[in-house]
Amino acid sequence: MTAELTPARVSEKELERRVAVVKRFRELLLRQRDRFRNYLVVLDKQQISIKSAGADDILAHVELEEQIVADIFSIQKVIDPLEVMYNAAFSAEQCPNDDITSIIAVLEDLKQEAIARSSCNRELLSARMTEIRSEINAMKNNPFASGARRPVYHNYNTASLVDIKG
Repeated sequence: MTAELTPARVSEKELERRVAVVKRFRELLLRQRDRFRNYLVVLDKQQISIKSAGADDILAHVELEEQIVADIFSIQKVIDPLEVMYNAAFSAEQCPNDDITSIIAVLEDLKQEAIARSSCNRELLSARMTEIRSEINAMKNNPFASGARRPVYHNYNTASLVDIKG
């Protein structure tokens, strides 16, 4: 005869599984929190680069941002099923670890802050790109700019051959 498990009494195996879920879930949440903090640092540096108009710096920060965002999404793919397992294992009243609840709250705050800063940087970058485009157009219309265009003085009659033999 199998004994029915009550909420107060959980088998040793189930308890071990729940503890493993909690530990792994907490570990991934902390890792995700660190990724978001790194992302915010990159966004701050990117904002400085956009304002100082260093194209190479901007490109480097955009590439780093893409890597961090990809990493955040890959960790989130693991967190989502663990969160489902965590919620299934523990009801709101049974939550064994308030630490996880606080990490989730901090993580949500970091997400919202990252979204706001990223949006701000996109607007700055868009404005900077508009400035660069207008500078390029001004250079194209400049008759003194070097490039494929002929010099301003190309209409004057100048010698094209020089006699060097004398």
